[in-house]
Amino acid sequence: MISQQQIPKGQSGALSLHDGKRTEQPCILLVEDDRSLRRYLEVVLQQEGYEVFVAADGLEAMRISLRSVIDVVVTDAIMPHLNGYELCRFLRSTPHLSHLPIVLLSALDNLDSQPADLQADEFLAKPIKPEDLIACVERLLQTCGSAA
Repeated sequence: MISQQQIPKGQSGALSLHDGKRTEQPCILLVEDDRSLRRYLEVVLQQEGYEVFVAADGLEAMRISLRSVIDVVVTDAIMPHLNGYELCRFLRSTPHLSHLPIVLLSALDNLDSQPADLQADEFLAKPIKPEDLIACVERLLQTCGSAA
């Protein structure tokens, strides 16, 4: 059995592991069921220098999160198979993933709910402005990097 100390934590600027290959860019797990929005956000994040793993639903995201070192999760709230709220609960309840910062995206106006109530660190309402997403991810990477 692998202990939590043996699992490397991804951090901004830290080396990350993906299928046995190390990268120096921070790694973002992007989970979005809308194919065109997923591709758009993937390109936006890549242009900022992030390595991006994409998943079309929460189930696929679970598999990726268990085999890759990730620095931030950006997930849609409403998806088939396993929604973003359920993915947040999975990540928070998995010891070696519970530290991951999570950005929850939704077209529904959940501004009355606090991100902590949703088990996410940040909430962004759709439509998402690229500069808002980048600022949010950078803020979370700085916060997590300084906490380590």
